[in-house]
Amino acid sequence: MKSLLAVVAFAALGAAGQAAAQAMPDMPGMNHSHHKAAAKPAPADPHSGHDMGNMPGMGHAKPAATPAATPAPSAEPPAGHDMASMPGMDHAQAAPAAAPGMDMETMMRGGLGPYQMTREASGTAWQPDASQHQGLHIMRGPWMVMVHATLNGVYDWQSGPRGSDKGFVSGMVMVMAKRQIGEAGTLQLKAMLSPDPFMGPKGYPLLLATGETADGKTPLVDRQHPHDLFMELSASYAHKLSDKDSVFIYAGLPGEPAFGPPAFMHRMSIMDSPEAPISHHWLDSTHITFGVLTAGYVHDDWKLEVSRYKGREPDQHRYDIERPKLDSTAARVSWNPTANWSLQASYADEKSPEQLEPDANQKKWSASAIYTVPVGDQGWWSTTAAWGRRESGGIGLEAWVLESAVKPNADWTIFGRAERVENNELTSIGGHHGPVYGVGKVSLGAIRDWPISDHWSVGLGALYAFDFVPSGLDAAYGGDPHGAMVFGRLKLH
Repeated sequence: MKSLLAVVAFAALGAAGQAAAQAMPDMPGMNHSHHKAAAKPAPADPHSGHDMGNMPGMGHAKPAATPAATPAPSAEPPAGHDMASMPGMDHAQAAPAAAPGMDMETMMRGGLGPYQMTREASGTAWQPDASQHQGLHIMRGPWMVMVHATLNGVYDWQSGPRGSDKGFVSGMVMVMAKRQIGEAGTLQLKAMLSPDPFMGPKGYPLLLATGETADGKTPLVDRQHPHDLFMELSASYAHKLSDKDSVFIYAGLPGEPAFGPPAFMHRMSIMDSPEAPISHHWLDSTHITFGVLTAGYVHDDWKLEVSRYKGREPDQHRYDIERPKLDSTAARVSWNPTANWSLQASYADEKSPEQLEPDANQKKWSASAIYTVPVGDQGWWSTTAAWGRRESGGIGLEAWVLESAVKPNADWTIFGRAERVENNELTSIGGHHGPVYGVGKVSLGAIRDWPISDHWSVGLGALYAFDFVPSGLDAAYGGDPHGAMVFGRLKLH
C-alpha cells in the first residue's frame, strides 16, 4: 500500500511537470532556447542582496512584458536584487513572469530560506551559490516546477582476481515543486527515482567498495550496491522570519538527514562520473533513509539543523518503501562565506545501521569544503574536499576524498577523484570483520555532450581507475588492480 501511494505521489508530480512543459509556449516571458552556463563569476560582494543573475533559465534582461489580456504581478526584482550576476543564471534568456501568488523574490529564493535557490543541493545540504541547477524550471500557476533527468548506459570492467565486468543503467529522474504559502511561507515537494534496481541485487563491480548486503545474508564486497527505486519522497516548509532569517522543517520517506556533504551524484565536482566513491559509506550513504525529520534555522550564510532518522540502511529489497523509525540523530552546521564556497561539519549517532550486525551502533563525523567558480563564457570549475570518520565496536575508520571537475565549454566535462579509506570489511568472513587496511583509488574521466533539442542532450564518456592496496592484500587483488568504464548519457536540462 505504501509503495502504491508513493507511485501515485510521484506520478502526480510528474504529470504536473509534463503539463507545465506542454504549456510553456504560451507562458509570458519564457524562452525555449538551449540553456547556457553563467558567462561571468559572481560579484565580489554576493551578500549585498539576493543576487539573481545566474539562475538556470533566467537572463540579464528585464522580464518580458505580460500581454494585456493576462495581467500578472510585476516581475521587476526588489531593490538590491541584481539579475545580471546571480550564479547559475542563463544570460541569453528572459525571466519567466512571476505567477499570481508568488512574487519574483520568492520565486528566486531557496526552498529552506531567504537565499538564492542555487545554494540548495540534495536533501537539505548546501552547495556554493555559484553552482548551477541542472534542471528545467517551469512556472505553473503558483508553483515553480523543476524537472531533471540523467540516464547512463555503462559498461564496467574491473581487473584482477576479484574483478569482473558488467553492463548496467544508472542515473536519476527528479521532480521538484515549490510555492509560496502566505506572505512568509514556502512549501517544497521533491520526488526522485533511480533505475539502479534494474541492474540486479548485486549492483556492479567496483573494487575496494563495501556496503549494504545484496541478499540479507552476506556482505557485499568489491561491488557497489544498487540504490533504491525511490531515492527521495519529501516535503519541507520554511517560514521567513526576516530578510536574513528563517526556520524550516523537512520530512522524507525516504529522505536525507543532516549529515555530510551533498550526495555524490548531486556534487558538481563529480556528478558527471557514473562511478560511486569507495568512501560512500563514510560520507553520504544516508542520502536514502526511510524515515527522516529535520528541523533547521538559517541566518544569512549560516545554517544549523538537527535530524531524527532511521539508522538502519536500506535492505536488499530495492523496490519497496520501508517502515520508518526515528531512532538516530544527526546534526550539521553549514556556512557559505562567499558565493564560491560552501563548508559543513556534521555528526551522527546511528542505531543498528547494518542489517548483518543488528546489535552494533555507529558514530560518524564529517567535514567538507566545496569551491565552485564560473570558467569562460559557458563553463565552470568545482572542487570538493571531504573527510569522514565512523566508529563502531571501539574501532575508528577514516576516509579522505578530493574530487574536481572542470567544464571549459558547453561540450566537454573533465573530472577526477582521489580517495583513501580505512576499511575492515575487505576480508570479511561469515559477516565478521577482518583487519583494517588502508586502500586508495584514483579515477580520471571525461564526457562529450551533443545537444539534440532545446532541453535534451546525449553524451559519450569514459573513465579509468587506478586502485592501490597494501602488501597484505596483494594476493587477494593481484597487486594494484585497475578498472574502467565506458558510458553513454541521456540528459534533460
